[in-house]
Amino acid sequence: MSRYLLIESRDPFEYGDSRYMYDMASDLASKGNDVTLFLIQNGVLTTRRGVKNNPLTKLSGPSGVVVLADEFSLRERGISPTGLVDGVAISDVDSLVDLLVKDDTKIVWH
Repeated sequence: MSRYLLIESRDPFEYGDSRYMYDMASDLASKGNDVTLFLIQNGVLTTRRGVKNNPLTKLSGPSGVVVLADEFSLRERGISPTGLVDGVAISDVDSLVDLLVKDDTKIVWH
């Protein structure tokens, strides 16, 4: 089992290739890997409850993917912590740095 940290900073409704990160997170987790998807900047736009065609629905339920959203990015975009889809935890850049320096972590930043 490997550890993966996927960081998504782009809005998947503006950039079609952003959805690849959600697919990759799901695929890696389904193979038994430890996967964290960290949403930052415009990547947090998918965390809003009620978004149509939301790529986060692929990760809902027992996918095994830990989904974290940057608190500052949420606040800057007016997204309330009470309005997040289920399964998204609020985090911060300090925690992201901690995840980045963990031994044997494979990192993909988009």
